[in-house]
This record gives sequence, structure tokens and C-alpha cells, in this order.
Amino acid sequence: MILKELKIQTWIGDRTNCYVVFDEKSKEIMCIDPAGDVDRIEDLVNNVFKGKLKYIYLTHCHGDHIGGVTELKSRCGGKVLIHRADAEGLNDSNVNLTHIIDLPEIELEADSRIDNQDLIHIGELEFKVIHTPGHTAGGTSLYCEKENCLFSGDTIFAGTWGRTDLPTSSLDEIMNSIVNKILVLPDNTFIYPGHGKATMLKDEKPIYLELKPKLW
Repeated sequence: MILKELKIQTWIGDRTNCYVVFDEKSKEIMCIDPAGDVDRIEDLVNNVFKGKLKYIYLTHCHGDHIGGVTELKSRCGGKVLIHRADAEGLNDSNVNLTHIIDLPEIELEADSRIDNQDLIHIGELEFKVIHTPGHTAGGTSLYCEKENCLFSGDTIFAGTWGRTDLPTSSLDEIMNSIVNKILVLPDNTFIYPGHGKATMLKDEKPIYLELKPKLW
């Protein structure tokens, strides 16, 4: 697997991490959370990797993660995947917050609505969908056991967790997602979040072990 991270400037001021995953053997590509800057993503797909964009995977429906989806799909193809609980939010500005972060209204439909434990393949790489609600009702993380990595969207970051003061969010749910669905993965799992720097699961676990007695 070849992984390229793009930090994309958005209207909220905090750059969004967009990940482009490439399987060298099959030449298949998955783009995770294309927030914008489609020229750079297209260049990776067509000129650097010279592969086929198979999937556009959305960890959740917020505008700072989906701003480039429509343009990327029109240029490079690819099926748009998102959890069914966030699919309607793609076209609801009260949920995707596009009106708050000064994005134009987005009209976007998912090609497939995914569920917990679904398996997604690009070439020989297998990714498991983990439903991790809390930041949004349909937030997901994407785990690749072979590569020891998790794309966590806005569920967990280095040193903290995603906001829970937004529509469909919940502090109880995000803590449950982190403690019972993410921290049970191997300690050597690399976490690639939706914002900020990458981290390792073993470095984040102590935060939640300390918090747990106070929150439960």
C-alpha cells in the first residue's frame, strides 16, 4: 500500500486530512475525505499513481470533509461510500454545516450506503468499516489489519476526540466508540485522523483509561 496525505485548507481554518490509498498491484485507488483541492488529488490519481479511482470514502457528512467530492467524481469517477446514518446529511445543510462554514450548498448522493463490519477492497487490500458514532450519527472509521492502520475521521485525534456539540453528535456515543471499538484494536495501530497529526493507538489509550472512571 502507498498512502499519500493531503492537508486541504477549508473555510473552518483547520486543514482537513485527505488520504489517497493506492494498491500497487491492481492500480486501484481509494480517496478518503476529499475536502477540496481536487487538482492535486486528480494529479495523484492520473499522473503520479496512474491508477483507477475506485472509491471515494467519506468518514462522515460534514462540509469540511466532502467539499471536493462532486468535482472529483466528475473528473475521476469512483463510487461514493458513506454510512447510511449520514447519507441524508450529505444534502442537509443543517447536518453537514455547509451554511455555517460558508460553503456553497452541496447536492451529493452516495453510490452505496455502508454499514458496520462491511468490507471494502482495493486490489488485495481489505478495509473494515467500523461504525463510530459520536461526532455524527453515521461517523465511521476504516481499519486495515494488514497495514496496521485506522482512518478515524473526526472520532479520535492525537490527544483528544471530535466535537460533540453539533447536530447528531453525542459525548456518550463518541466515548463508547473510542473505548469499545477503537481501543480494542492492536496497540501498534497507526491512527490517521481527519485533522492534525497521525498518532498511534498505544499513545492514545492512557487518555481514555484515565477518563473512564470520570465519565462512566
